[in-house]
Amino acid sequence: MDMRRPIIAGNWKMNKTVSEAADLVRQLKALVADIRDIDIIVAPTFTALYAVSREIEGSNIALAAQDVFWETSGAYTGEISPTMLRDVGCRYVIIGHSERRQYFGETNEWVHKKIKASLAVGLHPILCVGEALEERETGKTFEVVQNQVFQCLEGFSREEMDKITIAYEPIWAIGTGKTATPQQAEEVHAFIREQLGSITHPQVSEAMRIQYGGSVNPDNIRDLMAQPNIDGALVGGASLTADSFSRIVKCQKT
Repeated sequence: MDMRRPIIAGNWKMNKTVSEAADLVRQLKALVADIRDIDIIVAPTFTALYAVSREIEGSNIALAAQDVFWETSGAYTGEISPTMLRDVGCRYVIIGHSERRQYFGETNEWVHKKIKASLAVGLHPILCVGEALEERETGKTFEVVQNQVFQCLEGFSREEMDKITIAYEPIWAIGTGKTATPQQAEEVHAFIREQLGSITHPQVSEAMRIQYGGSVNPDNIRDLMAQPNIDGALVGGASLTADSFSRIVKCQKT
């Protein structure tokens, strides 16, 4: 029996002013108030984190940041530390999103350091992995994903691994309207779980939640969630309205 609790996270990316973010989460809170069997997460921009944190206090919605730096404090202009994220109410943090890797030169080594620093202050990392279109077309999907999983998670204890979620997001399906078929997504999710089993205890691998990310919407979420190794979704554009995101959240895992 599958005991992994579904996890649906909305990555708002570089969208929403503070007032718009507060308004969105206010609407969302009312629409999902009765959902108790799914972990619901929103990830606003840094500037809106505090306002959203205040809005969701006492609700069933948790707060995530979209990125983090690996030092606690210091002369790192423009960066935000894990301690600061905890202080503002975050429970989760997205790390290694493909847009961070693609546009800002994020490496597996950086991702590893960010995960380590986040775990040290009690944050739950959401580690993003996934291949580009040319990598899929040349048959390198599994090689790329395996390298990301191994390098980003190297050396973590069983207890630390228990706090990590993985998001598989094929880069070619992000913001393009293309979605991996449920079968394509399931194939990679199953592969990730298999690889996790080789670097940690099989029980940890079986318990770890693996989300799918890549043009998830209310129309395809049910088929994706029906797959045995897909435990949730990292939602981009469809999380920017309360209506569409709440419909995704309300799709029960079958």
